[in-house]
Amino acid sequence: MFGGLTGFTNSTGTDWGERMLNTVASKTIRHLFTQSESVEVSVRCYPSSKLLQGSIDSFKMSGRGLMIRKDFAVEEMSFETDAVAIDFSSVLSGKLALKQPTQAVAEVTLSEAGINQAFEAELVQKRLQNLSLPALTELSGGKPISFSEIQLELLPNNQVRILAKADLSTDELVPISLTATIAIERRRRISFQNPQFEADAVPESQRQISQTLSNALAEVLDNMVDLDRFDLDGVTMRINRLETQGKQLIFSGYAQIERIPGNG
Repeated sequence: MFGGLTGFTNSTGTDWGERMLNTVASKTIRHLFTQSESVEVSVRCYPSSKLLQGSIDSFKMSGRGLMIRKDFAVEEMSFETDAVAIDFSSVLSGKLALKQPTQAVAEVTLSEAGINQAFEAELVQKRLQNLSLPALTELSGGKPISFSEIQLELLPNNQVRILAKADLSTDELVPISLTATIAIERRRRISFQNPQFEADAVPESQRQISQTLSNALAEVLDNMVDLDRFDLDGVTMRINRLETQGKQLIFSGYAQIERIPGNG
């Protein structure tokens, strides 16, 4: 996380305006998430008289244990803006409104467990069920194919291992095992590149069909993870870098904040 975020404290000279702004901002940010373990917001404005003109020096947010849209767990999220212009009258009414859009440096940490939980979300499941891609239906006699029991394992060097089962509308499920490299495309889409079938993890009698299904699953996933589908209202995330670190996947980039969500 950003070193200055968790250690950011107000000076002893903090007055009522800055304290009120911190309170309003914290309340507003918490309402963005279905649930949150902790959300810390720090707003700095010095001298405090600038607040009356709607000018603040920096806005910092650090959250942990967040849930977006009920199904998407975020282990940690932080962002920090430079100077930003706000509507001070909105603060007096208990809200927070920007006078103009602003950008913030952002960092998001996902856990392996949280990623696998997301595979059970309805938004994700509907992209894995009853698929009719020609490469798939050729294997199933024209019937739709579904992928289930997906488990993703984070590996070093931005590698992932994906285990799954494919239902070809027959009496047996076909196991799938592959590795891939995750990368960023157009600063908003997560791409699963260079998929490699892991034959040793699949019974020999099913390897040929499993390899075809593994490649198809990699293609499905490659077209699935687009940040624009998960944006908070009024906030657009863009990624500059991603990195696997143990059982965590860390994204760093920026957030384009058009408005504070829930405040028009």
